[in-house]
Amino acid sequence: MNTTPVPLDDVDAMLQRLHMPTIRRLYADLAIRAEEEGMSYRTFLGLLCAEEIAHRAQTRLTRYVRKARFPFLRTIEEFDFTFQTSVRLQVLGTLLGPELVSEGRCAIFTGPPGRGKTHMAVAIAYRAIQNGFDARFTTADELIGALSSAAAEGRLDKALVPYVHPHVLVIDELGYQSYAAGAANVLYRVVNDRYLKHRPMIVTTNKPLAALGQVLHDADLAEAILDRLLERGTHFVLRGRSYRTRHQKQEQIPDPDAA
Repeated sequence: MNTTPVPLDDVDAMLQRLHMPTIRRLYADLAIRAEEEGMSYRTFLGLLCAEEIAHRAQTRLTRYVRKARFPFLRTIEEFDFTFQTSVRLQVLGTLLGPELVSEGRCAIFTGPPGRGKTHMAVAIAYRAIQNGFDARFTTADELIGALSSAAAEGRLDKALVPYVHPHVLVIDELGYQSYAAGAANVLYRVVNDRYLKHRPMIVTTNKPLAALGQVLHDADLAEAILDRLLERGTHFVLRGRSYRTRHQKQEQIPDPDAA
C-alpha cells in the first residue's frame, strides 16, 4: 500500500470524482479537529461517512417530496387526533410502515370538508417517502381531466404512466367536481392497473361510498373500483366539526353528523 501523503488538492479532486460533496465540504475542517482531539482514523472516517449518508438521505427526501407534487406538506405527527377523534393513530397500522407498499395496502377517507382527509392522505404518502418509496399526489379532477383528454387523442397508455408507476398514489377530492360520462373508465384504468401491480392508493372523498356510482355515472365501474380499493384497503369515515372553523364557538357551527 502506498503511504505517501496525498496532496489536499488531489483529495478534493478524487472526492469530486466520487460524487461525495458532503465529505468534500467537511473533511478539511474535520481533519484539523481530528488532530486536535487525537481522533482515530476509524472515527474520522466514520464521521465523514455518516455526514455523507445523512446529506444524501435529506437530498433524496427533498427531491421525492418535490416530485410528489403535494399541495402542502403535513406529517402524521401534526395531525390533531384530539380534535378529530373518529380516527386513532393506532388503527392506521400498516399504512404508516413499509407494509403500505410491500403489501399493496389502500385507504379511503370519507367525510365532509375540513375533517382532515387531505392532511391524512398527504401524511401517509410522506411517511412512505420517509420509508424509501416515491409518491404522487393528484386531485381526482386533474387525473380524470388529463386521462380523458389523452384517451380522446389515443394516447391513454402513455398518459397512465405517471399515475401507475409511483409506489404510492393519492387521489384527492373524488366527487368534489362533476365529471363527464367517461370519467369512470379512466379512473378504473388507474385503479385496476395499480391493483394488479399491488401498488397502494389513498383516496379522499366528501361523498358516501354508496354515491360513487352516481358521481361517476356508472354504478358497475364504481363498484369495481371500490372492490379493488377495499380488497387490501380500509375505509375511514372522518366525522365531527371542521378543523378550519375550530376557532368558532361550538354553538355557532351546525354539526353535520347531528342531522
